[in-house]
Amino acid sequence: MCTGTEYAGSNTPASVTEALRMTGAGLDYLNSPAADGLDAAALGDVLVSLGELHAKFTAAHAAFLRRFDAADAHDADGYGTSASWLVAKTQMTRKDARAFVRQMRRLSQYREVSDAMADGQVSESCGREITELTRKLPEELRAQTAKILLDAAAAGACIDDLKLIAAAAWEQWRSQHPDPDDDAFDDRYVAIGTTFGGAACIRGNLTPECNTAVQAVLEALGKRGGPEDTRTEGQRFHDALQLGCELLIRARMVPDRAGADTQVVAHIPLSQLRLLHGAPELEQAWLSACVGETGYMTGKDAEAVACDAMIVPVVTGHADMTVIDKIIELALAAAGHQPQSKPLSADAHAALRYAVARLAIDFVSGPSGVAGLLRTGLLEPPYNTPSLPLDVGYSDSIPAAIRRAVLLRDRGCAWPRCGRPAAWCDVHHLRHKKDGGKTSVSDCVLLCQFHHDVCIHRWGWELVLHPDGTTSAYGPSGQILHSRPPPTTRAG
Repeated sequence: MCTGTEYAGSNTPASVTEALRMTGAGLDYLNSPAADGLDAAALGDVLVSLGELHAKFTAAHAAFLRRFDAADAHDADGYGTSASWLVAKTQMTRKDARAFVRQMRRLSQYREVSDAMADGQVSESCGREITELTRKLPEELRAQTAKILLDAAAAGACIDDLKLIAAAAWEQWRSQHPDPDDDAFDDRYVAIGTTFGGAACIRGNLTPECNTAVQAVLEALGKRGGPEDTRTEGQRFHDALQLGCELLIRARMVPDRAGADTQVVAHIPLSQLRLLHGAPELEQAWLSACVGETGYMTGKDAEAVACDAMIVPVVTGHADMTVIDKIIELALAAAGHQPQSKPLSADAHAALRYAVARLAIDFVSGPSGVAGLLRTGLLEPPYNTPSLPLDVGYSDSIPAAIRRAVLLRDRGCAWPRCGRPAAWCDVHHLRHKKDGGKTSVSDCVLLCQFHHDVCIHRWGWELVLHPDGTTSAYGPSGQILHSRPPPTTRAG
């Protein structure tokens, strides 16, 4: 087994880079065929030494990760947390990266355990068990109990012995600190006082149970949102409290309040929209863009996925121009035109195709169009429900139909590199309603509370939704963030 004294002299590394090189060289040797010549009796000593080295490696890794996290060094590479940086840069799984960060923070609170691992006095597993055994002890008891457990582990105590020692320390402390008759449960309260401009000040006395729940919510929802997130911890916890309340309201887990605002729904016939300025150009663009989508499931796969699912019926179609050509042939034949003797020119045929296609739009569109008629007349519930508007112009709220359409399209926060789930998100107008922004699928996007309320409305960022579904965010100081492009057909 190698000790620190054996590195004296010229073998002592002169820098961190040199130390890493020497460590890598040693591990390369252990992983090479040159290390296969050991007999069975020596393998046990090697495993003991590797266990000691593993503890030292864990302590060193936690120390450097602690310095990395404290300096927010992950921001320079565009990652909001150390865990996400580890996933991207070190080929870790997200689960392992989060475990490394938790271990780093735990060892930061138990420096004596980290030092013992760094000196090779306890194994990594033993150090982790000691921090776990003392984590739930009263604060004034943790350091003393951890020191006792470290001394016992260094003397050869096993994990079960450490558990007995920790339990004995806890029972001795409880015997010296009996529970008071009054647990202060009746003193619990929360008061919200409204100040100037609608702001508020919260005061209260929380029970341990309530404190644990509040801390869990604030820590889970109050994490940094990315490199653009410059909020302090207090600001992030404030926004986390707001987000937690909004999630409860959005999930309909809060009892309804009496009364409701008047709601006006304006239905605009498609025939009137087609008479507006610019409608012919849009129809022509639609006719020219015969683009299909992939990635849909059918058959048994769709049946399994749709079991007990919330079903939203969507009728789709495609422009089959061969049908238009057949209509043209029938019309020419009825008029007595002989294509063989006098064929149409390419321009004349193209113009005729567009004219007939526009007439076809008139025939199938509207409330009684063939798509709506077939869906509502042939299908069974829940697929035959009435059609819903996806463009309502100006609205004080987001209608459910538009909200569902935006959810289907974005499936999560559309801010570049955010990806928070849809349940955390708001439907945001790309152009503010006060500036005339419309409430439509093409003018709305899904954003989490931080990127919606803070980045957009407070810090002045602007989000642009591109035709291909990607987004770009432009900051007030010239910052530019781009989302990843959508999957290609080959990738699908």
